[in-house]
Amino acid sequence: MKFLKYFSVVLICFALLGGICLVAGIRINTSESIPLGIYRSSEEPVEKGDYVLFCPPPDPVFDMAKDRGYLASGLCSGGYGYMMKDVAGISGDVVAIKGDGVRVNGILLSKSKPLQVDPAGRPLPHFQADSYTLGKSEVLLMSNVCSLSFDGRYFGPINRLQIKTVILPVFTW
Repeated sequence: MKFLKYFSVVLICFALLGGICLVAGIRINTSESIPLGIYRSSEEPVEKGDYVLFCPPPDPVFDMAKDRGYLASGLCSGGYGYMMKDVAGISGDVVAIKGDGVRVNGILLSKSKPLQVDPAGRPLPHFQADSYTLGKSEVLLMSNVCSLSFDGRYFGPINRLQIKTVILPVFTW
């Protein structure tokens, strides 16, 4: 009985700590899309190379990602959870997404070669573009640390309005 009491107290403390972190703009990243660690929200404008927290737009590609467990359930439209990615392309950048990888302004991004199937052997969608210029409200979000990340090579550019905040690393590992 004592164990259950202590366990309940610990659980309540973690819930309170989590709530305080959310209100304070602290985010913990446990996915390999960006470096693992603790991040804080900022008021910085979105620039190329920034890490961002965004809500995926309602779309069949994100429905599939949620169904397959690439994306958690959450408070975003469509019942999606927030995602964290690196801003690889911004307005005016020319993007090419092909079988050998993603290029932004002619530069091949590391770890960007699209996979044909996921680790379970299921086919993956591919956003194909030979030469696509990102519009004023578009960004290309990628992982710069994990070749298995579900990112722009699969879902393509998104609207800047989906970005909730630029996140700055506090402590990463």
